[in-house]
Amino acid sequence: MAGIPIGELSRQTGVKVPTIRYYEEVRLMPAPIRTEGKQRRYSAAEISRLNFIRHARELGFEVEAIRELLEMNAQPDRSCADVDALTRRHLAEVDRRIARLIAMRGELQRMLDECGQGRICECRVIEVLGSEPHQLDCG
Repeated sequence: MAGIPIGELSRQTGVKVPTIRYYEEVRLMPAPIRTEGKQRRYSAAEISRLNFIRHARELGFEVEAIRELLEMNAQPDRSCADVDALTRRHLAEVDRRIARLIAMRGELQRMLDECGQGRICECRVIEVLGSEPHQLDCG
């Protein structure tokens, strides 16, 4: 029987075995062919698909967005307008996260800057963390 086992697929793609199984469970990856001993076997098409999924995850795309991208990828003559729209939405979310992280960094820096290096009972960091939560200013 042709194909590579799941461990080799993991090695070639850099995706951990439990993650590969999860992608199969949520149907990002198709159910693999199995040997008589029920071992999974993967072809070059699955290697390529898993690399696509890994790269999309590295760029922060969620499972549903990857599913959409994979469906679009299966239609090579289709306009890429939908891919562009999905990517623009994702980029906007990345920008929102960056703004939130910048605000978070600023708040942490302010807490440290106001720290008197005294005792815990005088610690500005502890005081701020114990106060009423408030929204970070994301600009």
